[in-house]
Amino acid sequence: MNVLSVCSNFDPVTGGGEAERTFQMARFLGLADVRCRILTIDTGLSDQRKKALGDSAVIALPCLFRRFYVPRVSFHHIQRLVDESDIVHLIGHWTVLNAVVYWAIQRARKPYVVCPAGALSIFGRSKLLKKIYNLAVGSRIVKNATTCIAVTQAEKDYFIASGIAPEKVVVLPNGIAESDFLSQNTKEFRSRHSLGARRFVLFVGRLNVIKGPDLLLEAFCILKDRILDVDLVFAGPDGGMLEQLKAMAKSHGVEQRVHFVGYLGGGEKSDAYHAADLLAVPSRHEAMSIVAIEAGMCGTPVLLTDQCGFEQLQEVGGGWIVPASVQGLEQGLLNVLSQPEIIKPAGLMIKRFVSQYFTWNVVVLSYIDLYERLIHIKKRN
Repeated sequence: MNVLSVCSNFDPVTGGGEAERTFQMARFLGLADVRCRILTIDTGLSDQRKKALGDSAVIALPCLFRRFYVPRVSFHHIQRLVDESDIVHLIGHWTVLNAVVYWAIQRARKPYVVCPAGALSIFGRSKLLKKIYNLAVGSRIVKNATTCIAVTQAEKDYFIASGIAPEKVVVLPNGIAESDFLSQNTKEFRSRHSLGARRFVLFVGRLNVIKGPDLLLEAFCILKDRILDVDLVFAGPDGGMLEQLKAMAKSHGVEQRVHFVGYLGGGEKSDAYHAADLLAVPSRHEAMSIVAIEAGMCGTPVLLTDQCGFEQLQEVGGGWIVPASVQGLEQGLLNVLSQPEIIKPAGLMIKRFVSQYFTWNVVVLSYIDLYERLIHIKKRN
């Protein structure tokens, strides 16, 4: 079976969960003897990232306009890639690359699946352009997909509300690789970032508005005198808010307790999760937080907002759901941090839950089953 995955931003630093999900899916498909190639744009890609899945697995197109990830394309080249594939997997939604590949899919009459991973709704910046994109091609990409993949039940409900037939939507969650989260050099991590032995709340993700780091920091500032033994650590690349967050911390007199450690990858990210008392996911909008299941694999419970579509964590006792507001996060932080005895049991519950349902060696089997079924149906017709 030959799978072509299309993901505009495959850079591990700026691509966030979408890039990580695409990489791990291709990696585990390969381990299951499924050939998976990734078509992407070369923005931010290192040679190491390009070769991580094999010399010919990643096809990176030059970027003409970084703001909107507009690639320089040869339609003939893309048509050949689609023709050589048994099925195409479109990842994300608001991308020029997806639109170009969609036209090639239509010409080749190939089966394809769409996984927006939370990007289907019109949210954040460039709302007018997103409406135009949907009118031009976006809505057709989703409507004509052989199958739509939702990462949570809430996202499936959104597909249905958008007019997609329920039987065309399947829920396949995000996954993680257990082997990536074995490192537990917590003392070294604490020493490197001057954390000492103090407890800390961890944020992992881009420092941009949608991820809500400002909500978390403001809640922390309000609680600063009630949780004197707790620090706050922001781990992630700047998405336009770093200076604003630093200024906020300084104005509230907590700059010594708020740490900006930048992007963490590999074992160092695992070290951070294991060292933290709590992961906070203050997102204003998100389909399903990959960092939440990463933390869960490390036995670190999660405080996340009700805009993340991951209420299961609270249902199994591995986390706490709060409103996506300063007040919601403030109350949630105070509730957890003032009761340290509830943290370890929650960590045990979330690790058990994630290990059972969200590792890629489990999730990838559902993808293979879906791909094989759709290819068979297409050949039969």
